[in-house]
Amino acid sequence: MSEFLKLKKSNCKNCYKCIRHCPVKSIRFSGNQANIVGNECILCGQCFVVCPQNAKEIADETERVKVLIDSGAPVIASVAPSFIANYDGVGFEELKAALQKLGFADAEETAVGATIVKREYERLLNEDERNILISSCCHSVNLLIQKYYPSCLPYLADVLSPMQAHCKDIKRRYPDAKTVFIGPCVAKKDEADYYTGITDAVLTYEELTEWFGAAGIVPEKKLDKTEESLARFFPTTGGILKTMQKNMRPDYTYLAVDGVENCMAALHDIEEGNLERCFIEMSACAGSCIGGPVMEKYHRMPVRDYYAVSHYAGKKDFIVSQPDAFTLRKEMEYIGRKLPYPSESEIREALRRMGKLRPEDELNCGSCGYNTCREKAVAIIQGKAEVSMCLPFLKERAENFSDNIINNTPNGIVVLNDKYEVQQINRAALKLMNIPRESDVMGEPIIRILDPKPFMDVQRTGRTVRDEKVYLAEYDKYIEQTIVLDKEYKALICIMRDVSDEEQQKQRKEELSRQTVETADKVVDKQMRIVQEIASLLGETAAETKIALTKLKESMTDE
Repeated sequence: MSEFLKLKKSNCKNCYKCIRHCPVKSIRFSGNQANIVGNECILCGQCFVVCPQNAKEIADETERVKVLIDSGAPVIASVAPSFIANYDGVGFEELKAALQKLGFADAEETAVGATIVKREYERLLNEDERNILISSCCHSVNLLIQKYYPSCLPYLADVLSPMQAHCKDIKRRYPDAKTVFIGPCVAKKDEADYYTGITDAVLTYEELTEWFGAAGIVPEKKLDKTEESLARFFPTTGGILKTMQKNMRPDYTYLAVDGVENCMAALHDIEEGNLERCFIEMSACAGSCIGGPVMEKYHRMPVRDYYAVSHYAGKKDFIVSQPDAFTLRKEMEYIGRKLPYPSESEIREALRRMGKLRPEDELNCGSCGYNTCREKAVAIIQGKAEVSMCLPFLKERAENFSDNIINNTPNGIVVLNDKYEVQQINRAALKLMNIPRESDVMGEPIIRILDPKPFMDVQRTGRTVRDEKVYLAEYDKYIEQTIVLDKEYKALICIMRDVSDEEQQKQRKEELSRQTVETADKVVDKQMRIVQEIASLLGETAAETKIALTKLKESMTDE
């Protein structure tokens, strides 16, 4: 499968929204990036629609079409009937005129091919012996059955899609022509690429609109009506059934199912033998093609869009030449894609790594994108997911890590809200202030345990106080206090380091120094008296001796 839907790696923000909305979980997440698993993808485009970062992109074939036009061969556009919902108020003739300005030789409605296909469905219902018949217009549904429900392949109508039937008819009438399909579908790019020689290129409405804009072309808003356009109902839920004859197989039940999840439920019922004698129209998109992923800007307006289609459609079939049934055959074989399913012991080990040690630990919250923790564990083993994608596990681990740091640090920590109320206090702070239990102060004003003024100053000025020495008289403790304001969360964080022992040691040292000085003073005074007595006896001056002893005293004081 070619890479028609891919990821812009720089934009992925690890929200897992694409995984959450992928009906077949064909997303591999590794290295903090989501990647589409091509052999599992059914190209429904849901990941493209829901990505909040526009990280998914569709391969643009505009340049390819321009090359076809420049080649000199006549290029004829096949325009899906959903165009009337995408280009509000623009009829087909007006859209064709705009396309011709771009260089297209001509344009026709894909609804012509839809008429051919629905007649073939009618023939199969009348002549075929199959108990169940599933429409094959939607390539995403075809891929879903080919990859995930191979037992239902015999029930899938082996008929070309309207796009293929129309492009084939164009080339029958104009052998030298190149065909370009224009519509709301990503999967049609893959269908054209896989079944070569029928459709030469595929443009989405978004690609066409950008091309119009670059060329300065604005399609005229004018509606043309024709009765021979019943097949314009095809892009709506039940649209195929609406165009078919009602007397084909009166013993059959005729059903219309849209949305991949609903299609999967119906296919599961078929596998279980719960359905029989029915024709099922299946569309991967909710609302069918008018709910396609590349309806321009994905404007989900189902009521308005259905109204536009139904009012533009006629009541009669297009006049077409019905080709031989053989030329409408389409081979759809099983596409192997399943990875080996892990053993129970492997799943339990993966759950253990996710912190799911007991059944009650399996929250099945879906935050990782998977429906259950076991489904996520399987994806981990298959290399499609990482343990770190479990957000409750990461949250719990982060909280435990944070709690361990806060509760085991020797420094006291107190967190206040903007009303100066205690929001968090650790064990070291409780011990520092002789508080028995955390619950005694939680939610209480800080004034109950500490002077609020430093906190009020920090909140008022926004300036951090660092290593401010404070004496807590009530607790007879000396601390170094740091107060920080968290402006984002409007929280005041106080970190207190108990320096009482250091302060007491300093005071003891100062007291010892003081006592030493006092002793020195006494010794000096005594020596001075002795010196004076000796000097008087010896008739000598005591000046020099006094100076020396004074210097000795000063040096002891400095210490």
